[in-house]
Amino acid sequence: MSNILHSSRPLSRRAILRGGTLLLTCGGLELSAAARLLADDKTKSRRVRLAVLTDMHFADKAPAGSRHYRETIGKLAAAAEQFAKDKPEFTVELGDFIDAADSVKTELGYLKKIQREFAALPGEKHYVLGNHCVYTLTKQEFLDGVERKKSYYSFDKRGVHFVVLDACYLKDGTPYGRKNFVWTDPNIPGQQIEWLKKDLAEAKGKVVVFVHQRLDLPGDSHYAINNAVQVRRVLEQSGKVLAVLQGHSHKNYVTEINGIHYCVMRAMIEGSGAAQNGYSTMDVSAEGAIRITGFRDQQNYDWS
Repeated sequence: MSNILHSSRPLSRRAILRGGTLLLTCGGLELSAAARLLADDKTKSRRVRLAVLTDMHFADKAPAGSRHYRETIGKLAAAAEQFAKDKPEFTVELGDFIDAADSVKTELGYLKKIQREFAALPGEKHYVLGNHCVYTLTKQEFLDGVERKKSYYSFDKRGVHFVVLDACYLKDGTPYGRKNFVWTDPNIPGQQIEWLKKDLAEAKGKVVVFVHQRLDLPGDSHYAINNAVQVRRVLEQSGKVLAVLQGHSHKNYVTEINGIHYCVMRAMIEGSGAAQNGYSTMDVSAEGAIRITGFRDQQNYDWS
């Protein structure tokens, strides 16, 4: 039986005495002077730092509900300013980079514009496919637009292994593209699962996984990957996975299942105005601890 711990509540400001050091944490605020001193102090044990954002849904069109598509450019500029200070070694977006357009030409225009802004962020860039990325485009068109060869792959940074997964497939393994799918029906096909088993077996260090749709809600009719239990079993059996970062459902949420943290990051697209934003940096220490420092509406997490 799975051991599941979860929380979607904002984290309140608190002080914790740990190992003789006073730790100050506060959820969803810009990094204070005290917190920055703490972050600098922890740099000596940090192995790698990355920047994380998700669900930008960029499009040059009028707002719909809580989604303000044109404001993504300004929100991304705010994140870029913060990341320039924090100097991550790479930046990852967790899917839904663009929103649906009514033609391929228009969609490619959206992609070109947001890619130009995203490419200016620090370090290497990594892309997770979201369902909106391939609603109008094919996967190959999207990948060509962001200059990536594959939709799922892995890479290493300073002894930490990172895995990018792609759940934008039909049950029969057909890739999403050109409106051939229902967004509530994501799957990770057998070929990718076999690749994942081999990749994790060969991984030398601890592992962090990136995926758009959620692996922590099996049976959920809207947000979960259909074969999430099968995929989670592979992650658990490796004994190497620290955390899985996800997007798709737009709200802060964290769950622990059998020792692995599953974290949904706050969507950038939600809400109007500079304060309605979410992005973060993530530090992975030499000991395997993870600290996520959230900005604006993104929550903080500290997993020792």
